Amino acid sequence: MSEGQKAPAFSLPRDGGGVARLADYAGKKLVLFFYPRADTPGCTREAIDFTRLKDAFATAGTSVLGISADPPKAQERFRDKHKLAVPLISDEQHEMLEAYGAWGEKSMYGRSFLGILRTTVLVGADGKVARIWRNVRVDGHAEDVLAAATSL
Repeated sequence: MSEGQKAPAFSLPRDGGGVARLADYAGKKLVLFFYPRADTPGCTREAIDFTRLKDAFATAGTSVLGISADPPKAQERFRDKHKLAVPLISDEQHEMLEAYGAWGEKSMYGRSFLGILRTTVLVGADGKVARIWRNVRVDGHAEDVLAAATSL
């Protein structure tokens, strides 16, 4: 996936029941932040940062969704424990993760494995990928994404 191409469609379960679809956000800007695992330190900070800026994103006409491979119940526990206010999507089959380039080879402690690559995608109101952040560093990231969404 690259900037300028049409964002891949998705339809996946979300926290609290129901389904989140790309089509639900047609004509609106959308931030998709892909995080490795619910309730781990970096992922928690990232989700809290996006929640803290939720109103600013709304003012910029932008919705925010968090996506991981955690099952919906784990997403709900994560949401409730940290009072998260952004919808969390579950992609247990890795279909959306792969389509958006957020699934791939990682290494830790000299071991290679497949997993979620911390990635954020900004989709423009035209349905095209406006910006991609790969290998995200959490500190200050939500603010950078907000600035990009505001200028879009």
